[in-house]
Amino acid sequence: MSLADRLAAAREDAGPEPAEPTPLTERMSQLGKQDPLEEIKGTVHAELLQELGPQLYDAEMDQDELAGRVRAVLADVLGAQEKPLSHSDRARVTQEITDDILGYGPIEPFLRDPTVSEVMVNGPHQVWLERNGRLEPTAARFVDESHLRRTIDKIVSRIGRRVDESSPMVDARLPDGSRVNAVVPPLAVDGSALTIRKFAADPLGADDLVANGTLTPGAHDFLSACVRGRLNIIVSGSTGAGKTTTLNVLSSFIPEDERIVTIEDAAELQLKQEHVVRLESRPPNIEGRGAIDTRDLVRNALRMRPDRIVVGEVRDASALDMLQAMNTGHDGSICTVHSNGPRDTLSRIETMVLMAGMDLPMRAIREQMASAIDVIVHQTRFKDGSRRVTHVTEVERMEGDVVTLQDVFVLDRAGGTLVPSGLRPKVLEKLAYADVEVDPALFAVPPTPPARRR
Repeated sequence: MSLADRLAAAREDAGPEPAEPTPLTERMSQLGKQDPLEEIKGTVHAELLQELGPQLYDAEMDQDELAGRVRAVLADVLGAQEKPLSHSDRARVTQEITDDILGYGPIEPFLRDPTVSEVMVNGPHQVWLERNGRLEPTAARFVDESHLRRTIDKIVSRIGRRVDESSPMVDARLPDGSRVNAVVPPLAVDGSALTIRKFAADPLGADDLVANGTLTPGAHDFLSACVRGRLNIIVSGSTGAGKTTTLNVLSSFIPEDERIVTIEDAAELQLKQEHVVRLESRPPNIEGRGAIDTRDLVRNALRMRPDRIVVGEVRDASALDMLQAMNTGHDGSICTVHSNGPRDTLSRIETMVLMAGMDLPMRAIREQMASAIDVIVHQTRFKDGSRRVTHVTEVERMEGDVVTLQDVFVLDRAGGTLVPSGLRPKVLEKLAYADVEVDPALFAVPPTPPARRR
C-alpha cells in the first residue's frame, strides 16, 4: 500500500475533521458545560416542591408569607444534603432556587438590577441585556426550553393571558408595569424568545429629562404650557426612543381636577393624578372571540365623560377615532405614534386612518389632521444610547393638499441640544384663549458667540 493510500485510510478511521470553532460556538460550549451544582440544585428543587406542594400555587397566600416558607423549607432541605456545601455555594443554590420558585429564574437578578433597562432571552441558552442604551451578553442561561417556557407561562398567567402553539405570541406585563413580549415555537425557530422592557419604580420626571439632556428648560416650559392649555399632542419616535417616558412626563402637567382616561395595549403608563381610569385592550380567547381592541376602547372612552384621553400608542384604525375625538371637543388629548420624523408622523396617521376601511378622500383626512393635531414632539434614540427630543413641531394649516408644519424647537446636531427656531408659534393664540401665558423669550434664537481673533 502506498503512502497516500495509508494516509487516506488513517483519515477515514479518524472520522471527519472537527469544524473550526467560532466565537459563538465557543461561547455556547462554555454555557453547555455541566455546572457541578446542577445535580444538587435539581435534587433540592424536587424535594422543595414535594414538601410545599400546592402552597406554591395558592393565589390567596401572601407573597411575603410564601417567601418565608420557601426559605425555611429550603434551609432544612439543604441541611439534610449528604454532600457538604461551602458557604458561598450554599448561598448561591439558595438564591437560584428561590429566584426560580418565587421569581423568574436566571433573569430574576437582572430584573432587580436598576441599571438594566431591557432583558432579551434568545432561546434557553442566550440572555442579553441593555445597559445605558448598549447591548451586552451574559453568562446566565435556562436549563432547557421547558424551563424557559415555565417562566414565560408564570409571567403571562398572572394577567390572564396564555401562550402555546395555537397562540404563539403574547404581550404581557410584570407586576411593576414592565412590558413583556414572548414568542414561542413554532414561530421562534431557535427556542422561545422573551423580551422584557423594564420601567423604573420611580419613573423619570420633567426635571430628570431636562437634567439628562432629553429636553431643554425652554422646551419644557413650552410643552407644559401646551398641556395646560389643552392642545392635542402627538409624541412620535422609533422603538425604544423613550416615547412612553415622555408621554408620562407630559401627562404630569395635566391639572389634578381633570378626569383622565388612558387606553393601552399593555398598561404601562404611570400617571400620578388621582382621577385616572385605566383601560387595557384584550386579545381573543382560545376560540378566537372576545377581542377588544384599542379602537373599541377609544370609542367607549368618549362615553365616559373624559377631560383628557391618553392613548399609549396609536397603531391601527383607532387613529380615525382619535382624530374625531380631538375634533369633537376632547381637547388636550395625548398619544404616541411610531415614526421617523414629524412629517412621517402625519403620513403614518394618514395610512392608519385608511386602515379603518372608510372611503375617505385624502384631502378630508389631511384636513382632519390639520384641525385636530396641534403639536408633534419627536424623539430619537442615538447610537450612544442617549434619547433626545429632536423636534417640537407645530401643525399649522392646510396649504393646497399639504399640511404645513413649523418647527418651534429643533435639535442642534453640533451642540447636541434643542434650540428655538426663532419663529413665534401660532398656537400661542390658543394658549392665550385658555389663559395660559408663555414667555416670548422662549422662542428667541440664542446669540452666536463671536469668533475668537488669532
